Amino acid sequence: QLQASGGGLVQAGGSLRLSCAASGRIFSGYVMSWFRQAPGKQRELVATVTSGGMIDYGRSVEDRFIISRDNARNTMDLQMNSLQPEDTAVYYCAAARSSRFLYSPTLYEFWGQGTLVTVSS
Repeated sequence: QLQASGGGLVQAGGSLRLSCAASGRIFSGYVMSWFRQAPGKQRELVATVTSGGMIDYGRSVEDRFIISRDNARNTMDLQMNSLQPEDTAVYYCAAARSSRFLYSPTLYEFWGQGTLVTVSS
C-alpha cells in the first residue's frame, strides 16, 4: 500500500529524490514520513509531513533535505541534497492515521518496502 522508489548510488555532495506512492485510503488524514536505517543502527526519522502540510525534519538533515506531499496524487517525495556518506541507509516511507507529528517508528501502521541509498566518499 506504500511503494517507495528512487534510491541508488551517488557521490558525496550529490542529490537524489525519493518518491512514495500511497493507495487512496492511506493518505488523507495520515501523517507521512521518511525513516532510514543504517546497518547496526536504529531506525530514525528523517522527515515528516502532516496532511495539513506541517513539516519537520531530523536534526541531521534539516538543512539539506526537503519533504513534500501531493494530496491530489497521493504521493510524497524527499529531495536529498548535499548527500554525505553518513546518509547511507535504507530509506522507508511510512504512514499513520494522525493529524500530528509522530516521531517514533513504532507508531506507524504502514510501511513501504524500503529503498537503498548509498553515498560514496
